[in-house]
Amino acid sequence: MAGRDLRALFSTNDRQVEAGEAFTNRQGQWQIVQSALAEHLARITAPGFSVEDLEAPRNNILTFHGVGGIGKTTLSRTLEAALAGAEGRPARWGESVWPARPALLPIRIDLARSADVDFERVVLTIRLALAAHLNRPLPAFDIALRRYWEHQHPGESLEEYLRRGGLAARFGKNLPQQMQSALSDVAQALLLPGTVGSAIGQLTGALTTAIRERRQTVRALAGCARLADLLDVEPDIDALSYYPHLLAFELAQLPAEQATVPVVLLDTFEDTGTRTHRDLERLLQRLVWLMPNAFFIVTGRGRLQWADAALEGQLDWTGPTAWPGLVGQAVPGPRTAGTPTGTDRQVLIGDFSPQDCADYLARRLTRDGQPLIDPGLRTVIAERSHGLPLYLDLAVLRFLELRRAARTPAASDFGTDFPALLTRTLADLTPDERHLLRAVSLLDAFDLPLATAAAGLSHQAAAARLAERPLVREDPFGLWPYSLHALIRSTLRDADDATDDRWTEDDWRAAAGRALAALGSQWAAGTGPDRRLLTGCLRQGLALAHDHALELGWLTDAAFAYTADYVWEPLPLPAQDGNEELATAAGALDELLSTLARRQHEHRARTAERLTAVLETGLLPTELAEMALYFKAKADRDLGHSAASRAGMRQVADGGGRYAPDAARGLAHLARTAGDFPTALATAESLGWPGRGHRVLGDIWFAHGDMDRAAAAYTAARTEAEAHGNAGEQAIAQTHLALTTAFTDPARADDELALAEQLLVGLDQRATTLTAKIAGLVRDAGGDLGDRGDLLRAEITTAGITAAAPLLELAMAFHHSACTDTAATDASIDRLNELTQDGDHAYYTDVARHLAGRASRADSAVLWTEDAEAVRTRWHQLALRRMGR
Repeated sequence: MAGRDLRALFSTNDRQVEAGEAFTNRQGQWQIVQSALAEHLARITAPGFSVEDLEAPRNNILTFHGVGGIGKTTLSRTLEAALAGAEGRPARWGESVWPARPALLPIRIDLARSADVDFERVVLTIRLALAAHLNRPLPAFDIALRRYWEHQHPGESLEEYLRRGGLAARFGKNLPQQMQSALSDVAQALLLPGTVGSAIGQLTGALTTAIRERRQTVRALAGCARLADLLDVEPDIDALSYYPHLLAFELAQLPAEQATVPVVLLDTFEDTGTRTHRDLERLLQRLVWLMPNAFFIVTGRGRLQWADAALEGQLDWTGPTAWPGLVGQAVPGPRTAGTPTGTDRQVLIGDFSPQDCADYLARRLTRDGQPLIDPGLRTVIAERSHGLPLYLDLAVLRFLELRRAARTPAASDFGTDFPALLTRTLADLTPDERHLLRAVSLLDAFDLPLATAAAGLSHQAAAARLAERPLVREDPFGLWPYSLHALIRSTLRDADDATDDRWTEDDWRAAAGRALAALGSQWAAGTGPDRRLLTGCLRQGLALAHDHALELGWLTDAAFAYTADYVWEPLPLPAQDGNEELATAAGALDELLSTLARRQHEHRARTAERLTAVLETGLLPTELAEMALYFKAKADRDLGHSAASRAGMRQVADGGGRYAPDAARGLAHLARTAGDFPTALATAESLGWPGRGHRVLGDIWFAHGDMDRAAAAYTAARTEAEAHGNAGEQAIAQTHLALTTAFTDPARADDELALAEQLLVGLDQRATTLTAKIAGLVRDAGGDLGDRGDLLRAEITTAGITAAAPLLELAMAFHHSACTDTAATDASIDRLNELTQDGDHAYYTDVARHLAGRASRADSAVLWTEDAEAVRTRWHQLALRRMGR
């Protein structure tokens, strides 16, 4: 549907610019309307249907709800036009699916406060529409309405009232004459003297008596069982709210050739009241209930709560039995995959898709039939709108404003939010809800306790109400189930706020502090090693602390918990600009943890560079600075920078902090790397669980070729890690166990390696994953390895984990020895000589020679914990067994 956008039209002097009021997509909603109407028509034309049945459940209502600016009013207007005839229906919607009779009569009523519509006007609007369409009196209703009018508007002509209120211009002047005709017919049937206009009380009294006496002269009206009762009661607004029953009765009496079904579109339903003041809503509900043969399409910001039994007493008909279609979950999104069933009558109007946004912008402003906004800018605006039509509308006006200022609109002109979005968002919220909305805009996601704590409220009622608003998205499977619409959230935080209750900077910082403390409490209250809760709290907490310069508090403990398990799942933290200088402790911690997560996907040199930059800021407290120093030392070790690694590990170990045991293990690894096994063994025996002593012992016995002792140590390490619930350490120990058994028992290695790969799923441990791949080569040694060795060399080089390269060459030397390929074995030994010329891992060169039955290097400086010949014999026997000797 396209019309004229007067705001845009009057925003430019360029008469060649066409400002169209574009209507985009919403075909899914039209399909829902068609399905619901077809079901409704089938129900009311079926045998046994009766408008007199006041107990049957009602399915004659459909609700579209969504955030302000999503396009509800446009949808309501388009539905009105589409139901009125094919000429008003968007081409893509196709033909209607219902028969010509009964005819559909769309009647749209805007309930917005600005329209100044009360219940009396609602009833008159429906009757006027029927008067214009049917051009005949509806006696039962018309007599009751005339009696009401005489009592409530004495001396005021209905015709004058309709003219003055604009209703006569919209629907014509038929109603007063039709009412007069109905009264005249009844007066004549009752043989009443005098003019009817001056005897309405006498007429209704006589009619009531005649109906109750079942006189033949009024048998048509006597068919309405409740007419006499309605004519007996005081004709006030409460009585008027029951008159729609009379209207339903009269519609049911129409001859087949005039059969009509009113489709009443009630727009801006949120303006009918509040959750505690439902006076108008109660009257409108009676209208819907008492006209079961009419169909109602409601558009508003919230879901109808009529199916909630807790509202009993506030409304006349409540609960799921009365309103079965209002119980189901909202139907999401503008592009539904299928047509909802008849029980899904609460439909959430979703955001525009990117294609819809581009289509809207292309058709909204045109010049000579071509889009005025260029494709690149349309894409930028569409992305920043997050699918909200109101944003697109405001962006169009900004575009025209920039052109009026003789500027060429650019993408940067649309990088800020629109204050009008803020005004629309807050319009119908209570003060508590407005306060709470600002608080939760600080959070990516929240639950009711977290929202309440962030707002500093003592009760969750406001949070529960806010969660039901369409501006809040719900993911029942999320860690926190609720989140704000992305555009509304950014607008609340970034747009100029001119509202009376706007927050100061201190208010925002106080709310951020409350939210941070609440997140810490939730993490502390979590039971078990819940990594999902840990990473979720870290992600939100770091953002709050960084944006508002808050103290780290519990984030320090959470950071240590994150690194303790060696899991390294990515933290979806905001990416730091490489040119942005770190200015807060939270920013530095954010960069530290991000670096540790990314190191599994970056070259270790880049990791060391990032960690050095974090340390140089001096923003981290001592214990977190030691964490950064420890992992920098680990990166140095992986890069083969043993001296720098040893200095860092020694500093951390001497500091006695939380990473001192890990640093001691690092020193033991460095001693082993240098071939000083007695020192490594002495250190390993003092490490215990905090320093992962069993794993260090396994590494020492593995280097000696003592695979039984190594396997026992790795098994003990895995068991100990399992007892402590440390999944990362379990995976590391199991992978080394698989490597050990790959040398001794390929069949068992299959099972051990399968378990290692299973434990590694989701942990993102790059170095350990490389070890597992090397174990696979060892298991298959003596067979056809193809180019697997070359591929692993390339992967190790890309990762920058140079410490893995000697182990790979040892595995290839084992393979070549098992194949008795002397030349290939010599090549592996030569590569090992080159890799270990700085002395690190030089013992691997001796071991490779042992596999081939050769003696150690003449200049070997390796210090074994036992006789070197015993070590040589073990490794040579492993190669011989693989050869089958």
